[in-house]
Amino acid sequence: MGELLIQKHEIVTPGENIAKGMDYLPGQHTYRDGDFIVASKLGLVNIDGRAIKLIQLKGAYIPKENDRIICRVKDITMNGWITDINSAYHAMLMLKEATSEFIRKGADLTKFFNMGDYIIANITNVTSQKLVDLTVRGPGLMKLTGGRIIRVNTHKVPRIIGKQASMVTMIKDSTKCRIIVGQNGLVWIQGTPEDEIIAVDVIKKIERESHIPGLTDKIKEYLLKVTNKSDNKTDKQTEKKGE
Repeated sequence: MGELLIQKHEIVTPGENIAKGMDYLPGQHTYRDGDFIVASKLGLVNIDGRAIKLIQLKGAYIPKENDRIICRVKDITMNGWITDINSAYHAMLMLKEATSEFIRKGADLTKFFNMGDYIIANITNVTSQKLVDLTVRGPGLMKLTGGRIIRVNTHKVPRIIGKQASMVTMIKDSTKCRIIVGQNGLVWIQGTPEDEIIAVDVIKKIERESHIPGLTDKIKEYLLKVTNKSDNKTDKQTEKKGE
């Protein structure tokens, strides 16, 4: 008979035994060692049926095909743009994947994307040597203008987005900000300065407290609290101007 040695949402370290017996199966970031299921990463225990998985707490972004990411242009070549994807690896945006326009040889590529520009792009290919190719030819893929960029732990991105985008939608509706969460841990936020500050605060709170049960309800309550404060402050300022 199987026995859980660690409870759900507890933090485990590499090499720590999580369960004993054959009733449980090793999932992501765990492995079987004889009669035990063992952690291979630092993470939070998540039990999905019989499978034991870990939600990794730290680590660099590993690019994967079909990921939608936010990247920054760091160099321009004759063939396209080299981008920083918040990883140990860089990604290449080739001319044909940047625009449907014909680009003549020697054209000024900065009119499309310049150094330091942020782009929302899809990863189309990752080779065994970790050469990464991008495209911005698709719905919602574009250069980002205005707003602000923040970084979050890449392993907390699913929690920030939520099931069927429920968490990020709640933040958008409450703050009236446009928000795009890249799977590489970069987040773009655009709204009024006050609303952007609230959105950043809430996203960082989710990042810190992603392991807490009932987080969605806690964030909903917190959003009501901080947005009401913001509204009250605005109302008071309006009243003073009218005096």
